[in-house]
Amino acid sequence: MGMSEVLEKKWYVVRAVSGQENKIKGYIESEVERNGFGDYLEEVLVPTEKVVQIRNGKKISKERVYFPGYIMIKANLGGEMVHIIKSITNVIGFLGETKGGDPVPLRKSEVNRMLGKVDELAVNTDNVAIPFVLGETVKVIDGPFNGFNGTVEKINEEKRKLEVMVKIFGRKTPLELSYMQVEKV
Repeated sequence: MGMSEVLEKKWYVVRAVSGQENKIKGYIESEVERNGFGDYLEEVLVPTEKVVQIRNGKKISKERVYFPGYIMIKANLGGEMVHIIKSITNVIGFLGETKGGDPVPLRKSEVNRMLGKVDELAVNTDNVAIPFVLGETVKVIDGPFNGFNGTVEKINEEKRKLEVMVKIFGRKTPLELSYMQVEKV
């Protein structure tokens, strides 16, 4: 297995020029690889959210960067890593670094908040079978459609999300909801 087993990796936040996040993510990945530090880098993440916009009566769903100007990386910042990342075009630096000091890793709670994951939920739900089945009726218990009932149309296990068809004002509307936002009727 070699080196990569030993390298402890933590989450850090890289500050970058806003609007360039995905491009910079690519640069980080390729530069680290090119410099031979691929083992030090586990993941580069630009947290995004899906936004649905209505344009000319058409629904357009777009990925929007959730924290403009911030890129999360899970890495070991040994060796040349800090230098490699900082010298990438449009990278401003690391979040939380002290002047001349080392970048400070995110605390677990901050990572979970940024990843939108809550530890306990992840632990408890990962080994549980999917709690919902297609076609079953569920009740929305969170968000603007709180109190509405709907039918489960799609289940995305990986993201732990459901597409629920809800009748709103007499029209069927699909909502994307997380497992936590619905309950069995």
